[in-house]
Amino acid sequence: MIAPDVPAARTGRGPCDLRAITIDRGAAPYAEGSCLIAFGSTRVLCTASVEEGVPGWRKGRGEGWLTAEYAMLPRATHTRTARERSQVGGRTQEIQRLIGRSLRAMLDDFRFGELTMKVDCDVLQADGGTRTASVTGACVAVCDAFAWLVARGRLAGSPVRRRVAAVSVGIIDGEPRLDLEYAEDVRAGVDMNVVMTSEGRFVEVQGTGEHTTFERRELDQLLELAAGGVRALLDAQARALGT
Repeated sequence: MIAPDVPAARTGRGPCDLRAITIDRGAAPYAEGSCLIAFGSTRVLCTASVEEGVPGWRKGRGEGWLTAEYAMLPRATHTRTARERSQVGGRTQEIQRLIGRSLRAMLDDFRFGELTMKVDCDVLQADGGTRTASVTGACVAVCDAFAWLVARGRLAGSPVRRRVAAVSVGIIDGEPRLDLEYAEDVRAGVDMNVVMTSEGRFVEVQGTGEHTTFERRELDQLLELAAGGVRALLDAQARALGT
């Protein structure tokens, strides 16, 4: 097998800097809401589709549901990854559950009728942070999909009460860093993903000592670093949405 060329990490940015972030709305014109989001070289197509009906366990309540799926194209990575055709792998399940939980935090309730909002996050190119880019981009797609329902008279108002965004942080060679690229992620002694709301509250914190343990002081540093990164991502969402 030919060894892939892996670019050097963090070229031209400091430990507290995000990668270049772009959010292009309407990237999938047939979907009720969509965007193509880039965290540096990581690119994820996020779509939100409105479907009639809800899962069987929610029928009869007059309430809707929101769920998410995540997938990676075979050559999104440096070497080809086989498609998950017959069974979704454990990593994929974990990521799509994280995305679903994060997006449901945008709502106070599900009183938008028996409709299902299905969100798909498809990784076109992976260079670290695919789950955080997915959460951040999917939030924009969901906002637009609910706005689509309002514009067509299906809802009196959007049920979205807050936005969510996510970012990775980690400790590499003793240094806390924000928004890890792949070359950093594989070297990180400590790796963490943080999801927060536009109200400054945490939705989820996933932190692991990959190659070492870490102190409470370092945890606090990472959370503060992540909070600053999420604020910048929320600003980017607001600009994209024109709010």
